[in-house]
Amino acid sequence: MTLNEKVNGEIAAAMKAKDPVRLSALRMLKAAIMNKGVEKNRDLDDAEVLQVVASLVKQRRDSIEQFAKAGRQDLVDKETSELKILEEYQPPAASPDEIAAAVAAAIAETGATTPKDMGKVMKAVMPKLAGKSADGRAVNEAVRRALGA
Repeated sequence: MTLNEKVNGEIAAAMKAKDPVRLSALRMLKAAIMNKGVEKNRDLDDAEVLQVVASLVKQRRDSIEQFAKAGRQDLVDKETSELKILEEYQPPAASPDEIAAAVAAAIAETGATTPKDMGKVMKAVMPKLAGKSADGRAVNEAVRRALGA
């Protein structure tokens, strides 16, 4: 069963359970997947669906931060509940140890020594964390610490 099929099944289950929050979040995910599929002129594979999920998770986190600054707790709660549902579709998160190991390997691979080399290191680290959900900010901080920035 592909992720796309899983989302469709979950939508049906949410309708039967009369769970409006879950249904709304899943419909939003399905719409994003369909839009990306139309953009690419074909059905998405699981890796591409995971990219869509990752971008939606990132959007939710950014929205939560902005709404919290604006004092809109109602919207923070809504976005948080959507975030929890979307995170169910992400691969397991990379642990801090896994991130540190990937950063060390990328630094050794690229020969980076100064904070100016951060772009090269980031480019080398992200493929090493493929298959895991890695927050870009956490990876960025690990690279900064390792390069002494």
